Amino acid sequence: MTKKEEFSYQDAITEIETILEKMENEELDVDVLSFQIKRVSQLIKLCREKLHKTEQEVEKILDEMEKEEE
Repeated sequence: MTKKEEFSYQDAITEIETILEKMENEELDVDVLSFQIKRVSQLIKLCREKLHKTEQEVEKILDEMEKEEE
């Protein structure tokens, strides 16, 4: 996945779940296991970034709402 490639949070979670399910069921070939683990790591990072960005946006909106009430 390149940085320009845009995944939704739900897409990332779904892909993580799919990879983990394959790992649990021993469906992943040893040759691709390392690649899949790296992929999961990338997806987790993407999810964290999206959650952090969303948290910042919500805080900004709440701050603006408080200022409007004053």
